[in-house]
Amino acid sequence: MKVHVRAEVRPTESCEKVKQAIRNLFDVELREEREGERLYVVGEGDENSLGKFRRLLFGQRILDAARQFMLNGLTRSGFTFYLNKQAAYVGVISFCTYELGESPLGPIVVEVRCEDPHTAILWLAPRTVQGTPVEEVTSPPDP
Repeated sequence: MKVHVRAEVRPTESCEKVKQAIRNLFDVELREEREGERLYVVGEGDENSLGKFRRLLFGQRILDAARQFMLNGLTRSGFTFYLNKQAAYVGVISFCTYELGESPLGPIVVEVRCEDPHTAILWLAPRTVQGTPVEEVTSPPDP
C-alpha cells in the first residue's frame, strides 16, 4: 500500500501550519515542492502512515461517512479523497468535495494505491450498525 498526501500552501498560509495540519492526521515525512509559482507540502508513506487517521475515524465515529467519501474516489488501483485543511489543523477529520470548493484554502489530497482497495477501505472505515463496526478488517491488506 502506498499513501500520497499533498496540500497546496496558499500565499496567505503558513507552510508550517499546513505541515502541522497533515501531521495531525497522518504519520508521513513531509517535504516542500514547487510547481511554478505554487508551493505544495507533500508526504508519502505506507499503511503505517494511516494508523493515526484510522484511530481518528473510529474516535470521531464517522466511519460510514468516511467510507462513502473513499468509495466515491475508488479506482481499480486505489482511491482518492479530500480533507479540509482548517479542520485538520485542529486535529479533526472533515471530508470535502474538491469540485465544490468546500475547502476555501484548498484541500489535503490523499491518494491510496493498493492491490485491493475495497479491503483497504473496510480496514480504514468498516460498515457499522448503530455505531458498531460489523464488517471490520483488523489489519491492512497484504501488499
